[in-house]
Amino acid sequence: MKRIIILGSTGSIGTQTLEVVKAHPDKFKVVLLAANSSADLLIEQAREIKPNYVVIANKSYFEYVRAGLFGQETKVFHGIDAINDLVSSIDADLVITAMVGFAGLIPTLKAIESGKNIALANKETLVVAGDIVTQTAERFNVKILPIDSEHSAIFQCLVGEESKSIEKIILTASGGPFRKYTKEQLQTVTPEDALKHPNWSMGAKITIDSATMMNKGLEIIEARWLFNLSPEQIDVIIHPQSIIHSMVQFTDGSMKAQMGLPDMRIPIQYALTYPERLTNNFARYQFHPIDNLTFEKPDCEHFQCLQFAFDALHQQGNYACIINAANEIAVAAFLKKRIKFSEIPKTIEYALNKVPKIQHPTLQDYINTDSETRLVSASFIETLEI
Repeated sequence: MKRIIILGSTGSIGTQTLEVVKAHPDKFKVVLLAANSSADLLIEQAREIKPNYVVIANKSYFEYVRAGLFGQETKVFHGIDAINDLVSSIDADLVITAMVGFAGLIPTLKAIESGKNIALANKETLVVAGDIVTQTAERFNVKILPIDSEHSAIFQCLVGEESKSIEKIILTASGGPFRKYTKEQLQTVTPEDALKHPNWSMGAKITIDSATMMNKGLEIIEARWLFNLSPEQIDVIIHPQSIIHSMVQFTDGSMKAQMGLPDMRIPIQYALTYPERLTNNFARYQFHPIDNLTFEKPDCEHFQCLQFAFDALHQQGNYACIINAANEIAVAAFLKKRIKFSEIPKTIEYALNKVPKIQHPTLQDYINTDSETRLVSASFIETLEI
């Protein structure tokens, strides 16, 4: 029985993780559920799963959640400090980090420092402070298992292979709904348009990131740290059908690809059960009728966010931290219709020009950079508001 903690249980990854857990009640015991503010869903999950602990990060929902779980054995807490304390202190085998954005960094580090293995869905953790996170994981002998479909694909392709045999990895991207748009058309994109991803069902923030190609950019940076790669070893290709989830090219010229339907439950289950594979009733990809699997070169001129990420691989330091924080602020403003879709990369570019660069940042430097970038980006957005 594997004891697991789910941070971000009410989001897309968290809810799908619970689907996997419920399908294998003999394999998993959830000991902690944590969410930000989706109080009703958190109560519903806790009543069904019966974890030892629940944390609602937003304090204003604490009494509501506690009342909703009255009579249950589950203990209810609130705030990010409670998440950090419980992740450090309670007994668990695996922590699923599915919190959105920078907020996932410190809880992930706390889990690593307590010797718990990580199933990582919060890509921003490695984007912001990949050097510190990977060094800490090595020091505490902790495994980081990727949940992102692309990184899970690479991870699966590398099972049984030596790292020195990797020539390069190729991350696939659907291209999002606007890959054929002109710059003029991108000016008129609405949040409703951008939230219609052609293949995947995801939360709002990651769906917008997919539309701007920032999600793929963050995955590029994450892959650098997960697999200890140089910038030259990371490539991206547009694959609109989302059947090949990523590929590895080896030094002898051969390639491996991991394929399947676009279903996040598959990489989630693999991370939960690694090195085992469990049977499930998920839909299978069918070769009849045969699909045309197509590939295109990404356009970094139209989709600047992807270029920012490639630049971050070379710039290093706190460069990626600035990109991530500015993007979070810009996406939130776009979803509220305060800025245009095309002004998301403009906000990031402005922050990169304004926030000081630090080549060898400490954890506190990353925290300070994140805070300063958010202020700078918010100030810039005030000059752009529609």
